[in-house]
Amino acid sequence: MADTDNTATAKPGVTIRDIAQVAGVSAGTVSRALKNEPGLTEVTRQMVLEAARSLGYDFCKLRPKRMRRLTFLLHRQHNTAASSPFYSPVLHGAEEACRKQGIVLSFMAVGPADGLIDQIRMHAPDGIVCAGFFEPETLAALRSTGKQLVLIDMQLRGYNSVNPDNMMGGYLATRHLIDTGRTRVGFISGPLAHYSIRERARGYRQALFEEGILNDPRLEANLPDGVDLETGAWEAMEQLLSLPHPPDAVFCYNDSAALVAMRCCLARGLKVPHDIAIVGFDDIATAVLGHRPLTTLRIDKKALGAMGVELLLDQQNASQQPGRHEPQQPPVQQIAPVELIVRASTVFDGWRAPQSSSNDRPPTFSRTP
Repeated sequence: MADTDNTATAKPGVTIRDIAQVAGVSAGTVSRALKNEPGLTEVTRQMVLEAARSLGYDFCKLRPKRMRRLTFLLHRQHNTAASSPFYSPVLHGAEEACRKQGIVLSFMAVGPADGLIDQIRMHAPDGIVCAGFFEPETLAALRSTGKQLVLIDMQLRGYNSVNPDNMMGGYLATRHLIDTGRTRVGFISGPLAHYSIRERARGYRQALFEEGILNDPRLEANLPDGVDLETGAWEAMEQLLSLPHPPDAVFCYNDSAALVAMRCCLARGLKVPHDIAIVGFDDIATAVLGHRPLTTLRIDKKALGAMGVELLLDQQNASQQPGRHEPQQPPVQQIAPVELIVRASTVFDGWRAPQSSSNDRPPTFSRTP
């Protein structure tokens, strides 16, 4: 790390042009080196810093660049009626956080074939928040712009991210169903390429493992490729109900799929929760509007958006220490808590946990970020 504590020997009147003349580079190169901006080799950066120190440049004159514009990116596949109950509050949370900081926020729903980098140049943001799943290639292209980048509801090695505690949520949902006396707990899953869905599936399997219940792969149904959520969740529920020994409970990867699954069960003449219990995830506004109010995992979605903006600001401030160039810090991965909300889709009046329930035992699984 370069030592830049030169306040005692700082000389008034030393300018960037003076440093450029001594270092033999342009004034723009000097400016980027002093502000620790990308686009320079480490040799050039250190040469500029040495020239600045030798001239007695006052590093205290440097001020971190204030973030003024932020772009919120949502993958086009999430810009749907089924996904908007989750991502709209996340966007609103980010918007409120930006407003408090005097940051202008722009929104884009994009796909890999939309000329994304050209659009980013047009918006000219100081930072980028990506919500939901994005292809690794798309994220790599965004990172190459040199903008600060934070992922929300996705995790990828090397990137700063903010996520709900998806694994704990899947664990709590499945554990709750087991505690109500259910013995064949199914799982309706979306695409496992999505980090959040993959983690919820891990929590589901962890709870089964702890209870000594065989993880029957026939009880896991994925939404078919190439269909909308409504059709896919219905077909997945039909698949589970058509088994020789169908499930008596189902954990669905999100609330929208759970509400569809509930309608499918009712169409089959099943009573919810007497014949089959259903749990969702996300606690969207419509979770209480189904035939039975839906048991689900609550996420503070607006707080999730605000956390993404705050992490972006923290990372920008850390990268703009005047005159410093430290080794790249490890990515920050923040985990937001989730809360199990029990409603009528899993319990009914007069319901009691069976004597063999694990309610009297503390969970042995613990989650640390």
